Amino acid sequence: MTGLETLAAAATTGAAHPVLTYYDDATGERTDLTADALAGWAGRVARLLHEGCGLTTGDRAAVLLPPHWQTAAVLLGAWAANVSVSFRLAATAGLAAVGPNEDEPFEAVFAACDRIDDWLDHVPTARHRFALFNDGDVPDGYRDLLVALEPYGGTLPGYATLRASDAASVDGTTYREWGGLARALAEQHGWHSGDRVLVDAAAHEHAVFWLLAPFAAGVSVVLCANLDRGRLDERIAAERVTRVFA
Repeated sequence: MTGLETLAAAATTGAAHPVLTYYDDATGERTDLTADALAGWAGRVARLLHEGCGLTTGDRAAVLLPPHWQTAAVLLGAWAANVSVSFRLAATAGLAAVGPNEDEPFEAVFAACDRIDDWLDHVPTARHRFALFNDGDVPDGYRDLLVALEPYGGTLPGYATLRASDAASVDGTTYREWGGLARALAEQHGWHSGDRVLVDAAAHEHAVFWLLAPFAAGVSVVLCANLDRGRLDERIAAERVTRVFA
């Protein structure tokens, strides 16, 4: 996938500037990730899935997460392990929602704690369950993802083994198809290498907007959850934003 290959290539350059900056204006969180740092987190997820859980090509993971830097690590890590993912998000901009298919099992599920109760009936066959954003309370049957990642080193294993025809998502959409859509969206919005794009997470939940399309274009992202629009001009100046996608 273009985004994964772009991340891996950027991580080898040692560039010090962030590729993803995450804000949550409701909590005050701010997290900066260089390509190397994000690749490290993605590599840990890949190793957890492949070495820790035994997942391999053709296996499926349900990703029930909001836009977040940890969601980026989960998605990129799953793809680095060649595990197809489900996106459970509202249909937007002509993209159909892709969610868990009850007729087929999932080998793993990544869920935000505040969304788990809504989805328990949809992932009954997931053998490996990981919880994120738990504030110290991990539901029964789930493991804290950050704790589960601790034994694993952070590099990107196996991303080069992906075939463009492999399914990146559980609806059968391939890496080639997602990459093509990501590049088309970047071109549509006029994003070019070197741009820094501020994205309103609530307005653009699908990862193709806040992760794949920017990475396909070599763009760095300022991803803002619970965006305080009263501080937008301040944020644009502080982060040297060149484009706003809000």
